[in-house]
Amino acid sequence: MRDVTELIEEVVTGLEFELVTVEHSPRGRLMRVFIDIARGVTVDDCATVSNQLTRVFEVENIDFDRLEVSSPGLDRPLMKAADFERFAGQEIRLRTSVPVDNQRNFTGVLLGLRDGAVAVDTEKGELLVALADVEKARLVPKF
Repeated sequence: MRDVTELIEEVVTGLEFELVTVEHSPRGRLMRVFIDIARGVTVDDCATVSNQLTRVFEVENIDFDRLEVSSPGLDRPLMKAADFERFAGQEIRLRTSVPVDNQRNFTGVLLGLRDGAVAVDTEKGELLVALADVEKARLVPKF
């Protein structure tokens, strides 16, 4: 059987959206698919992707109880290297997997990627964190 996440990515990118992430419940009964597009995700976009995925899952015999498709929200997670480039200049919250100067949580302006490291301008100065050491990163919504 094909990897479900790869299959979802193929469908989502085929519809010209970006796959942000896929979440599965412990037994795989619920699948949450987060999509994005530069113009912003609409309810119709979610319905389109959901309908297409449902048809593909039927053909591929992928068993699930519920499928949810949505936008990543204003506090969008940053997961891929391209995300850290695309959202440079925006404020982020970042959690590292290992402490940096006895600290794991940081907030600052994302400067982008430098030699495989995420660069963030924090109140204590510039922080460089290897991409592999980023446990979680999210945009900070502006209201």
